[in-house]
Amino acid sequence: MLAIGILAKRTGTKVQTIRYYEQIGLMPEPGRTEGGQRRYGDAELDRLSFIRHSRQLGFSLEAIRELLDLSDTPDRSCADVDAIAQKQLRQVEARLVRLEALRVELQRMIGACNADRVADCRILEVLRDHEECLSDHGATA
Repeated sequence: MLAIGILAKRTGTKVQTIRYYEQIGLMPEPGRTEGGQRRYGDAELDRLSFIRHSRQLGFSLEAIRELLDLSDTPDRSCADVDAIAQKQLRQVEARLVRLEALRVELQRMIGACNADRVADCRILEVLRDHEECLSDHGATA
């Protein structure tokens, strides 16, 4: 059995985050010692590792909840799991499009700067006029 600090260290998760996951029901209520200290076993370690990896891949807490619920019924078709992963992929691809637009805008700003005087700095001028940036490149606020 693991104390919460050891579980946190093994998974790279903050203690407060583990408590939060327990509070919102992603992690089960842990067993406790007579002194009231939380204790975790291999199942909780595996579950927290799953949650942590899913978060690293950008899945929302709600999507993780769905994935965990689906994993509790191993005989089901994995079509629902695939749909959740496909949705996440579409969201990542949309973010990449927005990031590319940001990269282009930053390159344009830097390229337009003659690096002479701050008073004439094109980068500062563009940053002051965010409407120009948003309308020129279709970025969203």
